[in-house]
Amino acid sequence: MFQFRSFQRSLFFSIGGVFLLFAACFSMYQYQREKDYKIDILHSRLQMYNYEMMQTLGYDGIKNDSLFHGYMLTHDIERLRVTVIGIDGKVIQDNYTEPNAVLSNHLQRHEVAQAMTNGSGYDIKRTSQSTHETYFYSATRFGNLIVRSAVPYSSELTASLKVDNTYLYFAIVLTLLLGFVLYLSTRRISRHIGYLREFAVKAERGEELDHELERRLPDDELGDISHTIITLFWKLRHSEEDKQRIKRQLTQNAAHELKTPAASIHGYLESILSNPDMPHDKRQHFLERCYAQSTRMTKLLLDMAQLTRLDELPVSLTNDAERNNLIDLVPIINNVFDDTALQLQEKGIERRIDLPARIIVGSPLNEPEGALYSLFRNLVDNVIAYATGATQISITYQNGEFVVADNGCGVSIEHLPHLFERFYRVDKGRSRKLGGTGLGLAIVKNVVIAHGGTIAAEITTGGGLTIRFRIGN
Repeated sequence: MFQFRSFQRSLFFSIGGVFLLFAACFSMYQYQREKDYKIDILHSRLQMYNYEMMQTLGYDGIKNDSLFHGYMLTHDIERLRVTVIGIDGKVIQDNYTEPNAVLSNHLQRHEVAQAMTNGSGYDIKRTSQSTHETYFYSATRFGNLIVRSAVPYSSELTASLKVDNTYLYFAIVLTLLLGFVLYLSTRRISRHIGYLREFAVKAERGEELDHELERRLPDDELGDISHTIITLFWKLRHSEEDKQRIKRQLTQNAAHELKTPAASIHGYLESILSNPDMPHDKRQHFLERCYAQSTRMTKLLLDMAQLTRLDELPVSLTNDAERNNLIDLVPIINNVFDDTALQLQEKGIERRIDLPARIIVGSPLNEPEGALYSLFRNLVDNVIAYATGATQISITYQNGEFVVADNGCGVSIEHLPHLFERFYRVDKGRSRKLGGTGLGLAIVKNVVIAHGGTIAAEITTGGGLTIRFRIGN
């Protein structure tokens, strides 16, 4: 049994209504065309009779009673009526009336008026005032004369003029067939839209989603659109889940990281307050340790705030950004190495810089200098803090790619996929002793992503760590 959904019903009746209107207009046109065609055939036959009579009798002969009636006897067509009319509308000859009979003026007859204007004309189903029969009239003008022939409407003439309705049956069958095909098509479209709607409702309500849904989608444009919508939903859902997971992880890690310095500060201050007679040098040492732990907390909070700002950067900017701010990275990199020159010297690390005179990149950030400085500063600080035994740090730029490498102790290969994760540490205890927050490389990655770039880490040939990334245009 056929069932219509609201969308299918609207689509079916809108398209079906247009088709039925077209079919009705076509049928009316075809009916009128068939009717005109059969009338034209009858009109043409009577016109031929008029021409033959005029050619045979001529102007003088057709006005002669004996010649006119004699021609009618020899060229008799059953019940054919022929009338000769002057251009003033007066009847000159008529084979159905007496020679001296007086007939009304025919100038206003429809077929006569047409013949006067166009040379020929006809009229359908008009009753004669003289014989009181219904005729089909066909008139032809020959100079100052009009010859009009007429045949009465009989059952045979009515049948011959009747339109052949075969095409109507064909149109009805075709309409039903196309209607059935339209029903199947709209039902198919409605069914797949129903699947998509079911998926949307379940997603909105938070119900368990049917993973078999995609298998029921058609292998066509509609299926592609539905598949794209579902895929986008899953990406958004996973993205939201990832964001929530990262936020929870960040909160947990931040609480864990802040707990140690906070506990240290609390312990040192408690000792100072509990021992007012504490020696001055010991008190000074405790205060210095409190200051160091508070500095670490401040840096951690600043790094977290910077990561939060980068996370909140609109996706449209991070992907295909309107990078209206053009920045030269060379001065920023030089500033980083100038600011860390003393630390590098203390560690015995030599810097090697191979950069062009200018490196212009576009940035989507309103004030990009700080973020870009933080990117390169964290990379250099990472080498200073963790590249044990390193004697060299190099930064090169070629074909749009930066390469920052050191020849230190490096990391094991299993750590490479996790280096840019927040709070990830290769050696947790040693990292905390060195004062690291575990967010440096995460900030580097987020700045690169914010500029539409990519980043990856690999082991340096001969030992050490190499970080490659692309940034900007």
